[in-house]
Amino acid sequence: MNPLHFFKLLRTLYGKGLPDIHLIQSYGLLAVKIGQVYALRPDFLNDEKCRELTKLYRHTDKVKPHDLDVLIKNAFGDLSQFSSFDREPVASASVGQVHKAVLKTGEVVAVKLIKADVAKQFRRDVRNVQLLFRVAIFFYPKLRGVANPAELIGQIEKMTLSELNLTNEIKGYRQLQRVVEDNKGTLGNVPLKFAHVYEALSNENVLVMEYIEGKTMDELLDEKKLLYKELLEFFRIQGLFTYLGGVFHGDIHPGNIIISNNIFYFVDAGYIGKVSEKIRINLLNFFDHLSLYDYSQAAFYLNKMSDIEIDGPAYKKFEINFIKLYGDFKGKPVGEMSLTKKMMQTIRLGVLSGMSFGEGMFDIIKTHMYLDGMAIRCNPKAVILEDVRPFIQEYKSLL
Repeated sequence: MNPLHFFKLLRTLYGKGLPDIHLIQSYGLLAVKIGQVYALRPDFLNDEKCRELTKLYRHTDKVKPHDLDVLIKNAFGDLSQFSSFDREPVASASVGQVHKAVLKTGEVVAVKLIKADVAKQFRRDVRNVQLLFRVAIFFYPKLRGVANPAELIGQIEKMTLSELNLTNEIKGYRQLQRVVEDNKGTLGNVPLKFAHVYEALSNENVLVMEYIEGKTMDELLDEKKLLYKELLEFFRIQGLFTYLGGVFHGDIHPGNIIISNNIFYFVDAGYIGKVSEKIRINLLNFFDHLSLYDYSQAAFYLNKMSDIEIDGPAYKKFEINFIKLYGDFKGKPVGEMSLTKKMMQTIRLGVLSGMSFGEGMFDIIKTHMYLDGMAIRCNPKAVILEDVRPFIQEYKSLL
């Protein structure tokens, strides 16, 4: 992506009309990832544009037949270990695509192949865009303080490079399974399973795992078939990882969750978010008091999450502005007031007041963006924080 492409990308994101999905895809993986991040930013773009950009999570270009032959040859040499291999992918994402196949031993599997040469081009594009942002920050220093775009690109780079190495996905599944096992005695049976991975057939560029018959939450949301109680159960599961385990699926958009026979399955666990004990405990307390509309205490715990806590007149001014920020929040359904937008305003207020938040905060905010977006699509009349109060109390009692 050269400078001209970058400015055309910004124009299609911020200009009149809906973003041009095909144009974004033509500029490469980094452009797609930037578009995916903006899909979660109703504080930057209107809701209609954000919904259009969510297509980048599931409607990405497939590789050409000749390129698929190259991917298969590089991954397996030939298809002798399969009794059948569907050339038409069942899913295509920004970094790879998935094919249904049957092993000679009879097991039905999903074969994920990384698209060729995307990593090399992605790194080159990241360097170019970071240089552009450094120039922009030089002329507009305010960009450094809040949502520093150079840091944002750094986060995208970290996540994407992790996804491009499929051995990280295997490690991710192991970490998530460990959290479930460690908490099984306290939470009982959790409606979550993990597909079996055929590690002997997998490597950095290919992943072979059990094929799960079901639909993604994204598909169910599109078809308006996802029940709100199912979504709340998923929220509870995500809380298990975030607040009790401190590690969680770092890219939990609805296309990465499959529901099969009332069981949730995570896919694409190549990036695992991690959060410190300081943040996760104080974040839980933050949401506890926010759900009760106790804004003074919520402000207190936001400050406790900060690496640099403020006090004295600076804190008093922050607290007053925090209470003012949430003046119209009480009882508002998610369709009227996006929790994502309010959280971004909250973090912005904290940073401008002198706070500083650790790296794990980006992963937390992104996760809550996904959850908020799912709630808006599933039940826009829901008052989410009131509905998840029982989960918050459950986690607090366990901690």
